[in-house]
Amino acid sequence: MNLEIGHPLPPGCAASARHFTVLLSATRRGARLARRLTVQQLAEWGELYEAAEQIVAELAANAAVHGRVPGRSFRLSLSLDPGVTLRIAVADPRPELLPKPGDFGAPAGVDAESGRGLLIVAALADRWGVDLTVRPVKTVWAELDLRAR
Repeated sequence: MNLEIGHPLPPGCAASARHFTVLLSATRRGARLARRLTVQQLAEWGELYEAAEQIVAELAANAAVHGRVPGRSFRLSLSLDPGVTLRIAVADPRPELLPKPGDFGAPAGVDAESGRGLLIVAALADRWGVDLTVRPVKTVWAELDLRAR
């Protein structure tokens, strides 16, 4: 497990860094759209996207289900330093609901329909964490080191 609290944005982004940000409805439909937009954006940037697609699916689903406030959106941000790092960040308006140790500890029961999201994020990402520096939101982020892939 590599959970960090308040991790800053990646230091020293190269001049060729690329960014994508979109606000989406905090619904299951918005979470599906986040995944599709990620695939589309990474394809445009010429990057592989399988792990990123799954991470976005899990973080966006958590934002839509657990971070939902009626009438408020969640924000998906992608930051790419080509060949170096892809940073995925999903921000929702529920900073009081932080991931709990059980969220990334023991797996959910075999028949459980949920409860594995952050385990999947932890398994796929090289680093992940929660940033509470911009109030009143919580941003859950994950990074993929592209050099090793």
